Amino acid sequence: MSVKPIRLFGDPVLRTPAEPVVDFDKELRTLVKDLTDTMVEAPGAGLAAPQLGVGLRVFTYYVDDVLGHLVNPSLDLSEEIQDGDEGCLSMPGLTFPTKRAYGVVAKGFNMHGEPITVEGTELLARCVQHETDHLDGILFIDRMDPEQRKQAMKAIREAEWFGEPAPVVRASPHSTFGRAI
Repeated sequence: MSVKPIRLFGDPVLRTPAEPVVDFDKELRTLVKDLTDTMVEAPGAGLAAPQLGVGLRVFTYYVDDVLGHLVNPSLDLSEEIQDGDEGCLSMPGLTFPTKRAYGVVAKGFNMHGEPITVEGTELLARCVQHETDHLDGILFIDRMDPEQRKQAMKAIREAEWFGEPAPVVRASPHSTFGRAI
């Protein structure tokens, strides 16, 4: 098992758009395993590479007993909207009502570079949108109306983890993984 520390709100890597994956190699497969192990251990419904400090367009998900991942996603969203509570492993213990598209069709690749499509509604759609937002440097609180966001920021500032230093990540100087890109 390869569980890694999850970056918390305030870490600049969470606000930095991730770069597309161009090498579908062993390092990418290791990243997907690290994301999966960390997400399941947390436990969470999804985890994006920037949450581990890696600036690549990759996320994992575990929704309705389906475990998967998506590399370089592009989304088509339904016009129908859902409103529900949403949380984030980078803001542990906090959930806030957040509007999202009810359905999603996400196209991308698996860790071997083969094209895949993930289609879903409700929780899976919410998860795929949330994780893709992470890849764009967007946090779910950015999707709230100003009053809700103000309340969310107050709760974040009062959280026991707020202001904790980012974890130290050691990586080979030849590796792009383990450091923000």
